[in-house]
Amino acid sequence: MNNKYAIIDIGSNTMRLVIYVEDKSGRLKEVENVKAVARLRNYLNDDRTLSDEGIKILINTLKGFQEVTRFHKLSTVKCVATATVRQAINQSDILSAVRENTDFQIRILSEYEEAYYGFLAVVNSTSFHEGITIDIGGGSTEITYFKNRRLQEFHSFPFGALSLKKQFIKGDTPTNSELKQIQQFVKSQFDSLPWLKKKNLPIIAIGGSARNLVQIDQAMRQYPLSTLHQYAMTPKDIGQVQSYLKSLSFDKLQRVDGLSKDRADIIVPSTEVFIQLCEVVEPTTFVLSRKGLRDGVFYEELLKQFGRTTFPKVMEESFQELAVEYDIDIQHSLQVTSLLMTFVDKLQKIYPIDLSSSDFQLLRYSSFVYNLGQYIDSESSSQHTFYLLSNRTIDGFMHKDQLTLALVASFKNHATFKQYVQSFQDWFTKDEQKKLRFMGAVLKFTYCLNATKRNIVKDMMVMPVDQETMKMTFYCDQNWQPEEYQVEKQKKHLEKVLKQKVKLEFKSHKEQMMHIG
Repeated sequence: MNNKYAIIDIGSNTMRLVIYVEDKSGRLKEVENVKAVARLRNYLNDDRTLSDEGIKILINTLKGFQEVTRFHKLSTVKCVATATVRQAINQSDILSAVRENTDFQIRILSEYEEAYYGFLAVVNSTSFHEGITIDIGGGSTEITYFKNRRLQEFHSFPFGALSLKKQFIKGDTPTNSELKQIQQFVKSQFDSLPWLKKKNLPIIAIGGSARNLVQIDQAMRQYPLSTLHQYAMTPKDIGQVQSYLKSLSFDKLQRVDGLSKDRADIIVPSTEVFIQLCEVVEPTTFVLSRKGLRDGVFYEELLKQFGRTTFPKVMEESFQELAVEYDIDIQHSLQVTSLLMTFVDKLQKIYPIDLSSSDFQLLRYSSFVYNLGQYIDSESSSQHTFYLLSNRTIDGFMHKDQLTLALVASFKNHATFKQYVQSFQDWFTKDEQKKLRFMGAVLKFTYCLNATKRNIVKDMMVMPVDQETMKMTFYCDQNWQPEEYQVEKQKKHLEKVLKQKVKLEFKSHKEQMMHIG
């Protein structure tokens, strides 16, 4: 059985073939991504016919994709087209030519469908419950407003990066006066939508222009993480990137780190669109979503069988995916989480711990993926855990939250924590680092209480002995020697963060129950 799925996205600027494989969790994982810069928008004439040359480029590109899909033995391939084909008055000729000369049949997405699939991708891969989405294509720009993870408003503007260039720019890059014209035009377009004004909500951007903007910003900052999804910027950041790009000759622009060479002539007008949207919306943040229209199409397909269009909780879906991918023992993780919550609850009754509700949530998530790196190598589990969790895309997590997860879940000792956090010193205050070390030490200590995965600890007590010492008693229903050995080894890390001596005691749970009785 072939568990591969494919989609061809015929955009106005680029065409892409993406192949996915269904993993053990039932989620689709991208395995092939073939891009062609067709720039079909440039072949849409003033009378809105796609020229013969444009149709020829379309067919030849699809034939190239066809060789790949045939190699992978894909009999059914979704093939969707957006603005340029949608706006062409010779649609029927285009569809017939594709049907007669290739394996594919094009589905032309309406303005609503193009906007809807972008929205669907955002709400199923981020934790935003309300926001504005933007997708700048070559020939159109889709804007949506969603609230409570439901689509409220949408609009498709008949301008995109390529059409703006064609309409306003004579050379390779815009002059100051040409950019001023673009600015005024785009502002007037956005001002026509009352539901955009002063929303003070996150803007979530999808598509190639947004991705390149983020990549440039990361390169300029020498950003220490490799992930793009849910990277956050401010309107000021976007302006600084644009100022940098405007200062470069076209030759130098083509060599900018993070910028695809084929987007060098359209990146400045694209950033202007983002800037003008920020002027109107006055956003709380500007965030990239790596998931876009193609993902939205498959989210609809994937969730249809469950009778819904969105995942109830994006983060929980992400952890389920991690569990499957890295063979996490869920029962063991749940036991560690239960022990951790009990231990912290008893500890904070005698020790001043300033943990917020979000800190407790972080502890729960961290306990689920603690020691995840042993999937690669048990001896260097901590290093692999930190790298995987800090650099792997985890839907629903902003980058700082993902880094805190990685620091807590990979905790080994104070020295390795300092090593991991070294590149992120300006991300955390000293007090925040101290709290993360505490959470990591508590998690590692608790993890050892279930070292043999037998769930033997049934109860516990934490009592002060004096001002410098606390006593921890653990009641077990089976032989506790392996757990006692591991906990004794690890208690020094707990003592360092607590600044207290810890006296350990293991007892029979049966005796405890008899004593209570």
